[in-house]
Amino acid sequence: MRIAIVVGEASGDILGSRLIEALRQHHPDLVFEGIAGSEMIAAGFEPLYPMEKLAVMGFTEVLPRLRELLNIRKDLVQRWQHNPPDIFIGIDAPDFNLKLEALLHQQNIPTVHYVSPSVWAWRESRVKKIKGNIDLMLTLFPFEVDFYKQHDIPAKFVGHPLADEIALHSDKQPIRKKLGLDPIAHILAVLPGSRTGEIKRLTPDFLQGLKRLHQKYPDWQFVIPFINTDIRKQFERLKQSIAPDVPIVFIAGQSRKTMAAADQILMASGTAVLEGMLINRPMVAAYRVSALTAFIIRRFKMIKTSYFTLANNLCDKPLVPELIQEDVTAENIMQAVEKQFLQSKQQRDDEKQCFHNVHLKLRQNASQQAAKAILDVINK
Repeated sequence: MRIAIVVGEASGDILGSRLIEALRQHHPDLVFEGIAGSEMIAAGFEPLYPMEKLAVMGFTEVLPRLRELLNIRKDLVQRWQHNPPDIFIGIDAPDFNLKLEALLHQQNIPTVHYVSPSVWAWRESRVKKIKGNIDLMLTLFPFEVDFYKQHDIPAKFVGHPLADEIALHSDKQPIRKKLGLDPIAHILAVLPGSRTGEIKRLTPDFLQGLKRLHQKYPDWQFVIPFINTDIRKQFERLKQSIAPDVPIVFIAGQSRKTMAAADQILMASGTAVLEGMLINRPMVAAYRVSALTAFIIRRFKMIKTSYFTLANNLCDKPLVPELIQEDVTAENIMQAVEKQFLQSKQQRDDEKQCFHNVHLKLRQNASQQAAKAILDVINK
């Protein structure tokens, strides 16, 4: 049996690797091919293109790469039309995968999309590209199934693999010892993003904010994990010109452990916010896209939810301060982190309880649930 999969970023690569392991428990001789990252390749995946080819976000940001992306998709369609897989699974990367799924579905190749695009939150019109073009939508969050039912799209809630993997409780001290971090200092974990564009747009303000925090709280320790050496070098060049005197501990990878070792987290909004919520640490989230992308989103009122971050939407409360677009400034970063640092025990306890409750809801043995649902589609 042969399964085709396409992922476009690190979070999807993690989901895909866990899914491969779960599927192989049912069928050890399964063959996987498509686009993946290091996690899936280590699990025995055969890559046709590197995952980094798809790691681009935003409307205007994708334009310089559009021709290349279209050629990759065209090649995959032709390859799988000529030699059809038993099923195609698109993991996240909706702007690339939804069209690919539609083209393959037209060729009677079963298609599953794993990780619902946030059509319930913004760009709801994308649901039209989904209806009739997939056999099943696998959702990470329970409320998403109700949305798809309203549009007559088959969907199943499987839970989130991160909720299965991350412990319900974590003690900072053993993790600090393993990472060589100060056992008593107030630690601020800083995650400026995993993409070049995120680093470019967020890091200057992050560094200016850290300068101000260091001046006021010189005993704090700032710790930054990096996904790869290229991202670290890009960050360090900016640090040298903006905040050369601010002490920062750099860690290779291990972002989850870094967050668990921290008292607070300053981060780029994204999947890492969900990890921070599951680890149950106070967070400040920031995000900025290009000015043109922001204009388009606002002009056409594409965002439908009350909050930008998933953690706030899941709790239906503004527990995570959100600094979006022009609100990402050094002063706002300083104030948001400090205000959170000074919050009352009752406020922190309320936040911890909500994060814990969400963790329990998402803890569903997700990879096994997803594997079973996919095999059910194949066996129809």
